[in-house]
Amino acid sequence: MSDSPLVAKVRPHLSLRDGTPDVVDTPEKLAAAVRALAAADGPVAVDAERASAYRYGHRAYLVQLRRPGAGTFLIDPLPFANLRPVHEALSTAEWIVHAAAQDLPCLAELGLRPARLFDTELAARLAGYPRVGLAAMVEELLGFRLNKDHARVDWSRRPLPESWLRYAALDVEVLVELREILHTELQRQGKLRWAVEEFEHVRTAPPPSSPVERWRRVSGIHQVRGRRQLAVVRELWHARDRRARELDMSPGKVLSDSAIIRAATGKFRSKKELAATPEFSARPAREFLDEWWDAIGRATACGEAELPAPTPNIDGPPPAHRWSEASPDAAARLSVAKTVVAALADEHRLPAENLLAPDVVRRLAWQPPHSLDDHAVATALRRLGARPWQVGLTAEPLAKALRRVELHELRHSTSP
Repeated sequence: MSDSPLVAKVRPHLSLRDGTPDVVDTPEKLAAAVRALAAADGPVAVDAERASAYRYGHRAYLVQLRRPGAGTFLIDPLPFANLRPVHEALSTAEWIVHAAAQDLPCLAELGLRPARLFDTELAARLAGYPRVGLAAMVEELLGFRLNKDHARVDWSRRPLPESWLRYAALDVEVLVELREILHTELQRQGKLRWAVEEFEHVRTAPPPSSPVERWRRVSGIHQVRGRRQLAVVRELWHARDRRARELDMSPGKVLSDSAIIRAATGKFRSKKELAATPEFSARPAREFLDEWWDAIGRATACGEAELPAPTPNIDGPPPAHRWSEASPDAAARLSVAKTVVAALADEHRLPAENLLAPDVVRRLAWQPPHSLDDHAVATALRRLGARPWQVGLTAEPLAKALRRVELHELRHSTSP
């Protein structure tokens, strides 16, 4: 990897080698794609396009595959119950995916799961590249510009425009080449084993679980004061979610977060007053005004025992900004642990959050093992989900640092 800044010059646009492929949207086309993929050899580049800004949920509306010797396939999953025949054709192939954690869940819903994985974004992070987006990596390593004009379009639209299909095919056009370059770079830096462990961790990770109180993620909720206003947010969020699911629309397009906050913080005496606000002037918000007003009524009428708690129930330590008051000793441990991880990350030229997840650092600092010897700290890190390479790099320095904090606390507590 070059340490010099990128040379500022015009790069040629990346173009498709084989032209824009036809969409695979019939059983006959799918069978032909499966035969071609099964007959080819080597890794397969994989990508998926979602429409989360337009539709409810995170399902894939297009699946892109490219395998040397087979070419590129753009599969429309909507006509098919699942894509298990594709999975069987690729049962032993290594998947090359950029930012795999984003795409693997929606691909798994279609019956597509990798047997092996190479994540080009994660590889770039471990190799120390400052910019790890696909377009940035294509420019840095291959010298091409990758057009990202269609990154946020509505992929549920049918038929898909040719320019969108070309964009989608380009996303898998270069992944095999990127994989080879990054594999070589990781090997040169002595980080390939780390990457293999990280890829396997991503590949085998369980599906992400939704937080119990998802309504607390409404943007702007910090403006809400008191449990009654929180109840309005909760009831409106659930009403919106039900309606969005029924309409198969992105919840934010049914009713914006700003509308929910406005309804919670305003003192509206009538549905007419609510309808007069700019946040409720858009068509979907206005169309279902009765539902929103009923939700506000439920929040207003519920008893004290039914009101939400001021803060969410947290599985784990409290937010770090409260540590100095709740537990000064834990705050001191966290400060030292973060410093140790940051220094090690800088030494090995990778982001601190990839060396050791911030949540792991917080939990270790909040509740360290009774014994702070190297073995005990290593065991605690493994229990918290750290991979072997991470434990090998961090356990001993963290144990040493935490022992220093413990000794300082002991001296402070026994001093006259």
